[in-house]
Amino acid sequence: MIKSAKRWTVNRPNEEIVKQLEKEVGIPSLHAKILASRGIIDPTEVHSFIHMDETTMHDPFLLYDMEKAIHLIESAIAANKKIVVYGDYDADGVTSVTVLTTALESLGADVTFSIPNRFEHGYGPNKKLFLKLYEEGASLLITVDNGISGVEEVAYAKSLGMDMIITDHHEIGAVLPDADAIIHPRHPEGHYPFGELAGVGVAFKLATALMGTVPYELMELVAIGTVADLVPLRDENRYFVKEGIRRMRNSKRPAIQALARISSTEQAELTEESIGFMIGPRLNAAGRLGDAYPAVDLLKTDDSTHAMTLAKELDTLNKERQAIVTAITSEAEKMITDLYGEVVPHCLVIAGKGWNAGVVGIVASRLTEKYYRPSIVLSIDSESGIAKGSARSIEGFDLYAELSKNAQYLPHFGGHQMAAGMSLAIEDIGILRDNLNGQAEQVLTAEMLSPLIEIDVPLSIDEIDVGVLESLDSLRPFGMAFKKPMYMLEDLTASSVRKIGAAKNHMKLELTDGAQTLDAIGFGIGSLADDITPGVKLSITGDLQVNEWNGNKKPQLLIRDIRSDDWQLFDLRGMREPSRWLPTVPTDSTSFIAFNAQTADYFRPSLQGIDIQLMKGDQLPKADNIVLLDIPDESSQLEELVKSMQADRIYAHFHVPESKYFEGLPGRDQFGWYYSFLKKRERFDVVSNAEQLTKHKGWKKDTVYFMSKVFSELEFVKIEDGFVSVLETVGKRDLSEAPSYKQRERQMKLEEKLLYAPYMELKQWFDEILNRAIDGEEQ
Repeated sequence: MIKSAKRWTVNRPNEEIVKQLEKEVGIPSLHAKILASRGIIDPTEVHSFIHMDETTMHDPFLLYDMEKAIHLIESAIAANKKIVVYGDYDADGVTSVTVLTTALESLGADVTFSIPNRFEHGYGPNKKLFLKLYEEGASLLITVDNGISGVEEVAYAKSLGMDMIITDHHEIGAVLPDADAIIHPRHPEGHYPFGELAGVGVAFKLATALMGTVPYELMELVAIGTVADLVPLRDENRYFVKEGIRRMRNSKRPAIQALARISSTEQAELTEESIGFMIGPRLNAAGRLGDAYPAVDLLKTDDSTHAMTLAKELDTLNKERQAIVTAITSEAEKMITDLYGEVVPHCLVIAGKGWNAGVVGIVASRLTEKYYRPSIVLSIDSESGIAKGSARSIEGFDLYAELSKNAQYLPHFGGHQMAAGMSLAIEDIGILRDNLNGQAEQVLTAEMLSPLIEIDVPLSIDEIDVGVLESLDSLRPFGMAFKKPMYMLEDLTASSVRKIGAAKNHMKLELTDGAQTLDAIGFGIGSLADDITPGVKLSITGDLQVNEWNGNKKPQLLIRDIRSDDWQLFDLRGMREPSRWLPTVPTDSTSFIAFNAQTADYFRPSLQGIDIQLMKGDQLPKADNIVLLDIPDESSQLEELVKSMQADRIYAHFHVPESKYFEGLPGRDQFGWYYSFLKKRERFDVVSNAEQLTKHKGWKKDTVYFMSKVFSELEFVKIEDGFVSVLETVGKRDLSEAPSYKQRERQMKLEEKLLYAPYMELKQWFDEILNRAIDGEEQ
């Protein structure tokens, strides 16, 4: 048995619907399963989904206050008033700034942009910064990707005499700011058809309304911000990303070319994953460590050389950010160990002095991933007495709702079920920690604290080929609300298992269903190779990709998790030194069993204090795994043990001090010759002359001793002081009546069955025993 590292939930799509989609839409079964598992089952809907076009976009004037905003902006442009686009420091924010300023510039506006510094100004509207902009001549402020929560700050800007337009997509509070116009897809008085736009999506809508046409050349920026902000990839968002990525692959924009090059990404092969893991983090890095201006400068520049310089700057910042994250994560993990030892609480609240507030959200994500607990990571500022931080959650723990129960300790907090940000007084950290742990204990069960993998696309090998995988591009992008498939293949065996990598910490398998094969690779799980025995049935979940090597393309499964419900036989025969096999044996719930006391004595010094259980009568151990150190005198002893324990794993060592299998039994002609030899002599000194006799006859070393003992047990001879003498016999007796003969015969059969049988024969023998045990239980 191989236990999965995570808890699996398998949602199988309706097979009839899958076949219907295959037939009516003409798509492969893999595509049909992905769509069916996500509830896209109507053939017409599937066609529209795959062939999405510009008709998906909604009229921007359906957004509340759009006409009012356009009038304000056009009036400001006509009067040559200074317009400032006020953004945010993340990837959604900097793309929003770029989209709107580019549109305004094309209309001849006097426009600049401003982005608050995370450490000096914090998130969103800031009075100090608003005053500075006013003093610099700003007449109209347009927020992008922020502003909806800035009630006091907007009122302050208005009191200075500036006009305010808010464009945002974040949660709307009980009171709206008193801005001149508020463009928000979920405006309480609006009726926009799609409420899940990213900040850049809202900015793009405003740009479209201003320009009177869709600025497709900005779509690639919309794609970046939409993917990076993790909004649902439905409706317009899906089209923005799909069309944006298509354009990015052929883009002449210096920023796209430079970011692809600096992240070692083929521009022609860009995907939503490239944005999420390569481009987005580099655009975010500037704002996490300081000012986000370089990110906007990069996106707006027309100069390829300057773009490359800025991309390198962001790449350096991103590496610095990664180092900071690694250092803080290490400190946080040490705190967790020091605070809790091995018993991790239901919710983690970790705080450190001087931690970079720009990366604590990433650290929280890492802690949640490692410990599978809701995690809050706080940066303590001793001078201000304030701790600022971010939180990440797990399924079943509504972070925003649980934080709301502690609102009296959180002067500033916001977010949603899975992520949040907050600030609080340092002295309240302990109270928040205790409260959230108590709340989590009430909400989260032991099962919910086990990491979860949601599998929605079970496959067989015959559904997978290079063409099918490459055509998955038609279903992209994957992301929020249209998650990337998690594939599963069942009832496969591994025809080959290899540890790979310099440290042998990765594993490569060749999986087979008996007819076809599929390569699979697991990074960081090389030790699992020791757990995969020949013929064991495996279920494996992970991602599929096309692996290209020397011009050849093959499908490959990237292993996420693996399990088997089969019992397993591990062959340790012939590995004399325990140091060679002991590290591969689980330490928990394992019984080391010996049938002979001599075996236990032999192994005790080398088993590092492990208890050896000597089988006596009906006394049977209880354990999930058993290590069979030797072979029994009777096969029935072993059969009874195996049937009773029904272990998940059996480790067969079968140590035999002196194997008799290859020595064999002397033939009847040998016994006959030796008996005649003895009859011709009164006495034979077996001690002194046995070796000479065996050499003369070409027999094995102990053959003479063995035959002498058999004759003695049959009362054909007597042995005294090492001399053998023939006795007068009464009648004939068969050699098999001698206990020594029987024991040798029995040992040879046991050695043949247990010690020298091929692996699959030995496995089959155990299988038959276990099957009889199961059949007996069911009767």
